[in-house]
Amino acid sequence: MSNFIQEFKDFAVKGNAIDMAVGVIIGGAFGKIVSSIVDDLIMPPIGWLIGGVNFTDLKFTLPAQEIEGIKLEAATINYGNFIQNLINFIIIAFCVFMLVKLINKLARKKKEEPEPTPEPPAPSKEEQLLTEIRDLLKNK
Repeated sequence: MSNFIQEFKDFAVKGNAIDMAVGVIIGGAFGKIVSSIVDDLIMPPIGWLIGGVNFTDLKFTLPAQEIEGIKLEAATINYGNFIQNLINFIIIAFCVFMLVKLINKLARKKKEEPEPTPEPPAPSKEEQLLTEIRDLLKNK
């Protein structure tokens, strides 16, 4: 049991798990911002352009039913809300696509630019003399 707890602790403390948690929190906040943009800034002008329609009010009402003397309320298919959520998804998917594209570009650029290897320093006068002496001894 303690091995299991240790494994879980190692997983939870690793950078990947923490980075993922931060990403989920920021993603949730980003989703709310996009929802507000769509609901409050994009859809009202579109609804106004097509005749003052509020997309969240668009629905198809199914007929009410009566089963064994109990009258059931009419069910609705809320396609306007679906359209609004679809636009939310498209905007979020586009933003994530652009972010991933940017990260891949930066990662590729980093790989393409290898660090230049410094040139070895020029040999000192002592090394040059020792090299000459070595070469002379070799030739004898």
